[in-house]
Amino acid sequence: METTKTTQLSAIDKFFRITERGSTVGREVRGGVVTFFAMAYILVLNPIILSNALEGTDISIPAIAAGTALIAGVLTILMGVFANYPLALAAGMGLNAMVAFTLVLGSGLTFQEAMGLIFWEGVLITVLVLTGFREAVFNAVPTQLKVAISVGIGLFIALIGLVNSGIIRRGAGTPVELGIHGSLSGWPALVFVFGLFVTIILFVRKVRGAILVGILSSTALGFIIEFVKPLGVNTSDGKNPTGWGLTVPALHGSPVSIPDFATLGAIDFFGAFGKLGVIAVVLLVFTLMLADFFDTMGTMVAIGHEGDLLDKDGNPPNARRILLVDSLAAVAGGLGGVSSNTSYVESSAGVGEGARTGLASVVTGVLFLLSIFFAPVVEMVPSEAASTALVFVGFLMMMQVADIDWHDAAIAIPAFFTIAFMPFSYNITVGIGAGFIAYVVICAAKGKAKKVHPLMWLIAALFVVFFTLDPIKQVLLGA
Repeated sequence: METTKTTQLSAIDKFFRITERGSTVGREVRGGVVTFFAMAYILVLNPIILSNALEGTDISIPAIAAGTALIAGVLTILMGVFANYPLALAAGMGLNAMVAFTLVLGSGLTFQEAMGLIFWEGVLITVLVLTGFREAVFNAVPTQLKVAISVGIGLFIALIGLVNSGIIRRGAGTPVELGIHGSLSGWPALVFVFGLFVTIILFVRKVRGAILVGILSSTALGFIIEFVKPLGVNTSDGKNPTGWGLTVPALHGSPVSIPDFATLGAIDFFGAFGKLGVIAVVLLVFTLMLADFFDTMGTMVAIGHEGDLLDKDGNPPNARRILLVDSLAAVAGGLGGVSSNTSYVESSAGVGEGARTGLASVVTGVLFLLSIFFAPVVEMVPSEAASTALVFVGFLMMMQVADIDWHDAAIAIPAFFTIAFMPFSYNITVGIGAGFIAYVVICAAKGKAKKVHPLMWLIAALFVVFFTLDPIKQVLLGA
């Protein structure tokens, strides 16, 4: 029996190249678990956002939750097995909001017609991968700009963690402020601070599993607090500001739920063309594609930097396979009726825990599939606990800023734009676009235009279109 177990572990090690990448099976499992907990909020948030687009359908919020978990689980396992990269996928934040508020409420499409546009965006971006264009664009980006993308994403996910935990909120007289009126008020804030410092203390003492222990210990504290004094949820009307974020750390009723897969196949492939016209549809698909295209590029670079998986040119292993799975994720998200799926920057939490291979993604994917049936248990982890991982990994990724040559303006200014615009705009694509445009403009101003890769010029031009899309729509559509 022991020999069989050893042989199985050896086969897993060889398939995923675990030892070759300096990891262990234990680290991969821990990393996969941490990534899942860091991403689990999407099982609550995606249904909430898409619920705004369900008028006229028989789709329920629990059905969206089940579909979200199913598609995320299958695609994340595919990423692990096919691309062997510690990158997890799920319904994309921002893209789901675009479905609900731009495509359905804004453009008057039905839920099914909006999913049709998601499908066509996925088909287009898959074609770009298969023709090698998407990888060629990635390879054309200067190495130090890739580093800046990684650093910017680090600050971005740290901000996500601080916002999701309620530590940073919209201020009364300022865009943001600390907690409530400048103070850390309420038990959920204590849960976050407790978990973060548990992680930091264990990390500086070089204890393995620091991030996972931080999440679990703060969840346990939250469970005790909620048991002694129920706090409820922090509602959008502001009546319970010291309540929990997205989920309450308590179990009500059975830990097992029966899934409803009503979202699968809820799609109308061509309805949007007849309702909006070809030009309007093309512009909408272009907007979706550009956001999806560069979000993933930035994310896979950030994961590679954090895990020391990039080659001398800043490229990850199996780049085309990673991009292909991510592109197919948009297609799957449309067919599954849960919005475009994309690579999640929260995967860096698992990499920070030691994950280096696709085995971690398989673990994360399996947990997503299990969550279809154990949603009540998953929802016991409050966002205040999961967010500790995002903030701490933001610190780990910020350390790469030393690799940027801050004495070369042609790199330093685009790098600064990239790093600053990501968290300030709350959008990875905007940061990348600002950096790319600054890079080609500065190189041209210094008389080095010929040294800029032609694809960088093309992408910079596309970003100019992206940033001015509303005026362009008004001109083309006569609005």
